[in-house]
Amino acid sequence: MTGYPGPRPIHGDAVLLTTGSASMTITGSITSQGIMRAGAGVVELTLPDADPQQRRSLERAEWYQYELYRGGALLYSSPQLRVRETRRVTDGSLVVTGSP
Repeated sequence: MTGYPGPRPIHGDAVLLTTGSASMTITGSITSQGIMRAGAGVVELTLPDADPQQRRSLERAEWYQYELYRGGALLYSSPQLRVRETRRVTDGSLVVTGSP
């Protein structure tokens, strides 16, 4: 499945992330959701508190792609997304926002 994930959150337990300089697998509670911001669609990927090296790689990346899995089954495969924002939320999770 590819394309815009839509406004309904998709929950997974593993994500394979690829950036221009790294490829990483992160496990835990992961959410992908499409939202509208300033009239344009963006994707928010919420990751558990990742290894600091992985977090830095994402914060410095210009683009990323990801595959979201639950129980080993592929739920969503994103197109290449331009990193628009990375931020922390109160529980320590990292949110990466991207757009096509």
